[in-house]
Amino acid sequence: MKSLFAACVSALLSIATSTDGWAQPATTAPAGVVVVGDGIPQPLAPAGDAARGRALLIARDPANCILCHGLTDAAVRFAGNLAPPLDGAGSRLSIAQLRLRVADSSRINPETIMPAYYRTDGLRAVAAAYQGRPVLTAQQVEDVVVYLSTLR
Repeated sequence: MKSLFAACVSALLSIATSTDGWAQPATTAPAGVVVVGDGIPQPLAPAGDAARGRALLIARDPANCILCHGLTDAAVRFAGNLAPPLDGAGSRLSIAQLRLRVADSSRINPETIMPAYYRTDGLRAVAAAYQGRPVLTAQQVEDVVVYLSTLR
């Protein structure tokens, strides 16, 4: 089991690891995204679509959320337990909080193994396919956030 954990951590770190102090208090994020407290109140793109967000969330690429997060969903055969379950995320967190956690969870927890899905600067050990671009587009972030907000 320890080797599975190491493999998961290694996979996540290959996507992106923060080194630039993003965990320090700041008021702006990439592309003028404004962080207020522990959330991003303004959408990054037009209204998200929960069905697209669900598809992204359970897909193994590009989001790969279920590598670490558990989720009660008939389409998910195997899910991780390294991170909090996604069930109930919409009850625990506001949309603004969900948006920041998806965009760059290291703003909340500098020790997180969760990749920064909507950040391109200050990262190290970035997979070649993601160098210079975010893992998820602004629209994909909004889609995932809308889906997560339905999980009550």
